[in-house]
Amino acid sequence: MKSYLTQLGFVLCAIAGGASGLAHASEGAASPPAPERSIDREPAAAPLRVQLVDDDVLATQSGKYAGATMISGFVLNVISQWQLPNGVGALAQGTLAAVRNGNGQLMSSVSTSASVTGGAHGYAGDSGANPNAQASGGQSIGVNGVSQVTQVAGDRNSGTNSALIDFNNNAVTLTGSANAPSASASNSTGSVKAGISFGSNGVSVALQTPAGLATQTITPSSGQIAQLLQIAGNNQQVANALQLHLQTQQMSASMLRQMGVLQALQNRR
Repeated sequence: MKSYLTQLGFVLCAIAGGASGLAHASEGAASPPAPERSIDREPAAAPLRVQLVDDDVLATQSGKYAGATMISGFVLNVISQWQLPNGVGALAQGTLAAVRNGNGQLMSSVSTSASVTGGAHGYAGDSGANPNAQASGGQSIGVNGVSQVTQVAGDRNSGTNSALIDFNNNAVTLTGSANAPSASASNSTGSVKAGISFGSNGVSVALQTPAGLATQTITPSSGQIAQLLQIAGNNQQVANALQLHLQTQQMSASMLRQMGVLQALQNRR
């Protein structure tokens, strides 16, 4: 588990850094080179030069990321929930946390939870599913980095994909069964299912209902984070949420002094 957590942590840090970059791309495979643009600065400073580039150039760029010595751990929270109009609710959530102790050893913990609740009289009532509606194809989309896909066929639906990546040493973890890498639940007929799993292949969260599915996957081998919503019905409330909190180690007193001296020398210029 420790080797897997180390690999996953590096992937998440790299994706976090890559997502923080900003670039402009011009369309067209044979488009001429874009002109340089100047950004005005103070009179004493030379102008900055910005040049637009094509998509084929951007495709080879990996972006910047926080240095490995800066990151001391991370907390990953994932949660998916689905509320059907007949009162049935499906929920899957989990937390994966890793932090280095004073000896530099990686300490990890995981917790998961899954449930299917609500709906009187054996989950009777209108589930809002529409057998004549189809929402498909999102599973085949592959993106290097973070992808969010929402496919909806119906009325009065609410669907949200959200991903938060930040630096936070006081992240709150989700409730669940400790030291349980997976959890699953379903109703009596198997028409509504909820599941979550942390394994050697990555992280997988899936909700399945008569009105569609909601999934979240993290694949360390390919460096992908994917969120997918497929809703084929009416009056559905669905949400995928991912929170990655990167933790940083405190700077020592000597490091703070060195940074102060460096800033003083830079200011003298």
